[in-house]
Amino acid sequence: MSDSLERLYLAVLAARDLDPATSRTARLFQRGPSKMAKKLAEEAIEVVIDAVNGDTEAVVRESADLLYNLTVLWASAGVCPEDVWREMSRREDMLGIAEKLPKSSMKLPKVASPRISARRPIVAIEGRAARKRH
Repeated sequence: MSDSLERLYLAVLAARDLDPATSRTARLFQRGPSKMAKKLAEEAIEVVIDAVNGDTEAVVRESADLLYNLTVLWASAGVCPEDVWREMSRREDMLGIAEKLPKSSMKLPKVASPRISARRPIVAIEGRAARKRH
């Protein structure tokens, strides 16, 4: 998956200087970070609405749009995918892959060495039925 986002990121970088009349990416760069952020937020809301409505296919489509707009915003902000992967790896070392960092650093577990420490196991939530895809 990360290779797909890397390719998308490189394509975004290549398209940012194209003609805004024919390139959505160039148009977003021309309009600036606030427009990029607005588009990202719109796509995130669409993903949420489709998920709440149980429309799996729409969640997939809107998620692809969300990733595109996130990648555009990364490029504008000078963030490359490798920066994000590095942060995800750091968090996984501290908390496990399925956890989000707490807002307060007081809650973080003590870790002697990030690569040597034992990772928390990935645990599935019991009692939730797997949803059938059609």
